[in-house]
Amino acid sequence: MEVSDKVNILSAAAKYDVSCSSSGSRRKNIPGGVGNASVSGICHSWTDDGRCVSLLKILFSNDCCYDCVYCVNRISNDTPRASFSPDEMADLTINFYRRNYIEGLFLSSAIIKNEDYTMEQLLLTVKKLRHQHRFNGYIHLKAIPGADSRLISEAGMHVDRMSVNIELPSEKGLKLLAPRKKKEQILGSMGNISSNIVQFKEERKVFKHTPSFVPAGQSTQLIVGATPDNDKNIITLSENLYRSFSLKRVYYSAYVPVNDNPKLPSLTGPPLVRENRLYQADWLLRFYGFKASELLDEKQPNFDLQLDPKAGWALRNLNVFPVEINRADYLMLLRVPGIGVKSAKRIVIARRVGSLSYDDLKKIGVVLKRARYFITCRGKYYGGINLREDAIRPRLLDGSSSNGDVQMTMFD
Repeated sequence: MEVSDKVNILSAAAKYDVSCSSSGSRRKNIPGGVGNASVSGICHSWTDDGRCVSLLKILFSNDCCYDCVYCVNRISNDTPRASFSPDEMADLTINFYRRNYIEGLFLSSAIIKNEDYTMEQLLLTVKKLRHQHRFNGYIHLKAIPGADSRLISEAGMHVDRMSVNIELPSEKGLKLLAPRKKKEQILGSMGNISSNIVQFKEERKVFKHTPSFVPAGQSTQLIVGATPDNDKNIITLSENLYRSFSLKRVYYSAYVPVNDNPKLPSLTGPPLVRENRLYQADWLLRFYGFKASELLDEKQPNFDLQLDPKAGWALRNLNVFPVEINRADYLMLLRVPGIGVKSAKRIVIARRVGSLSYDDLKKIGVVLKRARYFITCRGKYYGGINLREDAIRPRLLDGSSSNGDVQMTMFD
């Protein structure tokens, strides 16, 4: 099989992994131009220092020995199969880089033969890139759960980021849809990477020339909608992963119905709005000081699909509102719909000079069409309606869908 055919098959097979963003661009190179965004498998990711880089997103192989019910690459599916050799994969990456198509590599793989063999092939590929081709670009490698810890540890010495996909949010879901995957193996591999990151950071404080280990950290992916797991279970799992393994990101992937099986849910399309709500809630966990138990509970185990999680929390906790802008602490300001991290910091800084007026808030960047129902300014309430859920909710919904050409954002 020609390498170009392998690229088409294996880049298409990698599109269900959301650990970096697809470029979505079809712009080709022109005579005398630089770069090409139309090449198969080009995606974007971010380095440890915040730079956006274009990556070749591809599988090493889709010839899988697993039979996960939800996966397009399962062994029982009749789909075109292809595999690279380590030399082919390294040469392809270097050729793409020299043509200015990419700045790095996002490499994953189906399980070929067994976990150790697959991890050995991935390790050999990144070693060829680093040592034989002297490639110093960004590499994100998917570690294979259950592979020998020594292989994973050695691979971590050669890549910038590693990830171990949990995929299904519960052990029950794994047993139902992916019986060969074990929770203990997945968490064990994540723990191995996490402990190595900590160890090498500590050694680097003492020994200046200590090599780096996965300097951009590790991440994981959860599939949303393939199992009956509710949002509460998913976001609680994410919170525990952040705390236990110091993950950089948890990615959420709306389940795409690619297989027919009675064990799978009947969906007409992927639950994209639910995926977006989980990303918003994840943002609240990481940057807004929320806990999973505050966002959802047994009475409400799923997010409101009409309102973002912070607005939903505020409506369920109206007893703490309205808050006085000139007195509320930073963490309380972050809980007000319409106030983000930047605007909360600006409020705290500005009120050191003098008390803020309602007009000052708009200049600071507060979205008053949402925040006005939850705040007072110099003791005055500007909401204009009673502080009740049935009164505020319609106003928030009207504000979030006032016209069709407003860009959807994570928060205001």
